[in-house]
Amino acid sequence: MSIKIYYDNIKYRIHKTAEIKKFLEKVITDENKKPGDLVFILTGDKSLLKINRQFLNHDYFTDVISFDYSEEVTVNGEIYISIDTIRRNAGRYKTEIEKELLRVMIHGVLHLCGYRDDSSKERRKMFRRQEMRLKEFEV
Repeated sequence: MSIKIYYDNIKYRIHKTAEIKKFLEKVITDENKKPGDLVFILTGDKSLLKINRQFLNHDYFTDVISFDYSEEVTVNGEIYISIDTIRRNAGRYKTEIEKELLRVMIHGVLHLCGYRDDSSKERRKMFRRQEMRLKEFEV
């Protein structure tokens, strides 16, 4: 079991990495899943747009894309995050970049735990869970 964070041609670096990794493990175990191998890749808009086009046939910028390699109850996957979109969203929602980044990391992990956001009902359920977990980290 490991959580790794890689930086792809960006200057931004996450603070409190050990605490965040431990918290994300707790998010997974609280969903009755077992943490496996997770890789976070922080990159820019151009790279994430390329991935979005190539793998999802979506032609737009996004903040996060999760690739799920989970096996039964063990959560494995890759989560790509655009720090450019995180910065814009932090400004738009008047929050800190670190908080917005953690929100998106939680979102990606919840996807790997089985949450979906394809319908408005699923989106609301996932959003509530993500915001609840985000508040827990801030305490």
